[in-house]
This record gives sequence, structure tokens and C-alpha cells, in this order.
Amino acid sequence: VQLQASGGGLVQAGGSLRLSCAASGRTSSRYTMGWFRQAPGKEREFVAAIRWTGGSTYYADSVKGRSTISRDAAKNTVSLQMNSLTAEDTAVYFCAASNTLITSSIPSASAYVYWGRGTLVTVSS
Repeated sequence: VQLQASGGGLVQAGGSLRLSCAASGRTSSRYTMGWFRQAPGKEREFVAAIRWTGGSTYYADSVKGRSTISRDAAKNTVSLQMNSLTAEDTAVYFCAASNTLITSSIPSASAYVYWGRGTLVTVSS
């Protein structure tokens, strides 16, 4: 599975951004797709995830209520809509996919085996 993230850029605080992740290759082996982010000097952290079958969604507390993850099966894409952005949302955002059914480990980066190159989101205050 190859993943390509896009949609990053510079946005003012309070603004919105929509990230997209296009999947190609052996996509039938994809169970859960997630978004992670890594700010300078910090560890990679979970943002949101969605089960490809069923569409159940999961969010980190830091983005819950102002972000929406969704999937488009026809286009093989996963999107992350983020609103009310703050400087703390500044990071490189990565999309990832698991090749097994994961439950309690959904927020764990180690549960995902496919990773795309990140897309930079910069929020100016």
C-alpha cells in the first residue's frame, strides 16, 4: 500500500484545513487508516483514525470536536478536516494504514505498517 498525503500549508489561527491521503497498491489489505502528526522536537502523536470497513472513527482529545476524519471508498482516499486551528496544531502530518484489525492500539503508531510522506501544516498566530 502506498500512501500520499496532501493539503498542508500555511493557515492563520482560527482557520481550517483539509488534509487528504490517497491510497494505492494493495489497498484490500488496509484495515484502519490514521493520521499522526509530529511537531518539531516532539514525538509523533495520534490525531485521528477511521476503520475502512464500517467507518468507525477515533480522535485524540486534542482535536476532538473540531476535526472530522472521513473516507471515500470510490476514490480510495481518507480526509481530515481540521477547524479552529491553533499554533499547537503546527506539525508535519502523516497518514498511515494498518494491515490487520487493530482495536486498543489504534492510537499507537507501531500498529500501522504503511506510512506516507508527511505534509507540513503551519498555523500562524
